Amino acid sequence: MPSHLFADRPAQPPEPGSVDALISQTRRLRGEVDAVRRDTVVDDDDAQGRWQRALCDLAVHHLDDLREHLGQLKEGLPPAPEIVERPQVAPEVVPEAQTRVGSAEWNLLTDEVSWSDELFQIFGRSPESGALPLDELGSTLFSEDQPLLTAWVTACLVDGKPIDGEFRIVRADGRVRTLHMRGEPVLDSDGCTASMWAVLRDVSELRRSQRAVRESRDSLQRQREIARTERRLAVELQEAVLPPWRGSLRFPYGSADTLDVAAHYLPSATSALIGGDWYDALELPDGSSMLTVGDLTGHGVTATSGMAMMLGALRGMAMAGIEPGPLMGWLNQLLETSVQPALGSAVCCRYDPARQILSWAQAGHPAPLLFRRGSGRSLPPPEGVLLGATSGASYGQVEEHLEVGDLLVLHTDGLTPRSIEFSRADGTERLLALAPRFSAARSAQECVRIVVEEFGESEREDDACVLVARVGG
Repeated sequence: MPSHLFADRPAQPPEPGSVDALISQTRRLRGEVDAVRRDTVVDDDDAQGRWQRALCDLAVHHLDDLREHLGQLKEGLPPAPEIVERPQVAPEVVPEAQTRVGSAEWNLLTDEVSWSDELFQIFGRSPESGALPLDELGSTLFSEDQPLLTAWVTACLVDGKPIDGEFRIVRADGRVRTLHMRGEPVLDSDGCTASMWAVLRDVSELRRSQRAVRESRDSLQRQREIARTERRLAVELQEAVLPPWRGSLRFPYGSADTLDVAAHYLPSATSALIGGDWYDALELPDGSSMLTVGDLTGHGVTATSGMAMMLGALRGMAMAGIEPGPLMGWLNQLLETSVQPALGSAVCCRYDPARQILSWAQAGHPAPLLFRRGSGRSLPPPEGVLLGATSGASYGQVEEHLEVGDLLVLHTDGLTPRSIEFSRADGTERLLALAPRFSAARSAQECVRIVVEEFGESEREDDACVLVARVGG
């Protein structure tokens, strides 16, 4: 509602056609925003969803206010009210959404007070009870807000300063509302203050929506900060636990059947999900070598801390001379009794260079792939269920004779995308199809690069590890 600085300056109504177009646009936009709000699915754990819903609510409130203001602009300023006796008629009940803005004028010369019908509804007063004079208006305010209103009114009437501020009132029905007041002095022809004119807007719902936006945004920011911190911790823990060696690793040293080993970690497509994948290779005290890859369910610090526990136990038992089959049984028992239960898959191999025998066991994991003279095959797996799935599970162990030049590829499930179109078998076939390129490679590290080139750009939902071992490399 336009303000007037001088009592003798008439308000100029806008062109009705342009305002009608704006009202139609606002109504249409309001419907579109409301549709987006209805489609926003929110649950208790979705901070981003709550923030988006709060923004939609705030936008709806703003559009409702805009449509109401445009409607008043279309009608123009009402004529000056005539002082007539009001008939005793019950006031019309108007929906709350249509009574957000009201106006008032306090005449300092005649002590007359004029309130619009909307302002009576905002304050929860009947017109029969009369409008409140300035010196009684403060009685409806919160006690801590009363000095603010007194200071604003004094500055307006004495110094001619406009009022622009908010305060809280308690209506007669006990409801608390937040009002925004814009007021100006109305000057007579001599430039003296004749009255004070004000527009009061009920901004209670708007402030609640803004508060909901702030709270949901703060909650979302806290969750994101927590996620960033957890990811940093998970990355640091993963880097501390996975083998420190880079490039190729050769052992045992000085042997004709040196095992050339290389491995690589591939992050998920988003790089945000740090899982419990591991790889490792160790030279054992008896001259044999241990090769392993595995994966724990879950992501973040929980998964990486579980991976650290499992890999530490696996290394210790391998160094103690425990064979792959019994070793898997102990890992199963360890995972079953851990504080944070999880499921895991793993493959553990022990290579004896003196006999050229590979002994291995698996727990619900893809079998090692053996490449020999330009072709590849998946080794027949021994019995073994997922780690942590069954109490007291037993794990079989099988042996495979290796030849100089043989290539072993161990990998975790996340290497290939798993969907309706792609299964574990499809990923295995893609790896086996790399046999000619593996034959031409001169080292295990070069074979790892071939795998990364083939699978590195895949839209993996999970991270992955690949380990390549070449006999007599």
